[in-house]
Amino acid sequence: MLFCGDLTILLLGLAFHCFLLQKIENRYATALAGHRAAILFNLNLVVRLMRIIEVKEDKKQYLDLLLLADEQENMIDRYIDKGKMYVLDDNGVKCECIITDEGNDVLEIKNIATVPDYQGKGYAKSLIDFIVEKYREQYAILQVGTGDSPLTIPFYEKCGFVRSHIIPNFFTDNYDHPIYEDGVQLVDMVYLQRSLSW
Repeated sequence: MLFCGDLTILLLGLAFHCFLLQKIENRYATALAGHRAAILFNLNLVVRLMRIIEVKEDKKQYLDLLLLADEQENMIDRYIDKGKMYVLDDNGVKCECIITDEGNDVLEIKNIATVPDYQGKGYAKSLIDFIVEKYREQYAILQVGTGDSPLTIPFYEKCGFVRSHIIPNFFTDNYDHPIYEDGVQLVDMVYLQRSLSW
């Protein structure tokens, strides 16, 4: 049997317990949304949420972003419709990627670009990590072709790619103007690959 004093102590205990739970909930807020999320916590209640979304229609709405990686639109037209496109949204689209099935268990990154103000913050690597996990069971190799540039080759190597082969004169033969990156004219296409089996 509970007496008035016992009931008061019990109610005070419950109230204190609820107060503590609320404090914990406020300090460590958790948010989950979409099919892919990356969540960071801190004591100031800042929650960072990244979603990766497949774009199935109106891919050209991201043309400005696509042109950062491939600056000639008719070259983008060669793969945009046959490829699968993903965008990384972190309070607005920050990065995009188009991949194509090249046959023989090879998946190729045809275009990947990050909004300039957000480059170097890990968005492209997060998108590559997503592609690797999503397609690990369907393909043996993930490959990417790029110019022989000190900006791009080290990035892909940090993502686990190794040099595979080159296509000589790809940029000079296929583009209607010289392509420069970091002051270097791009001539050959350098292919890098990484295994999806590990």
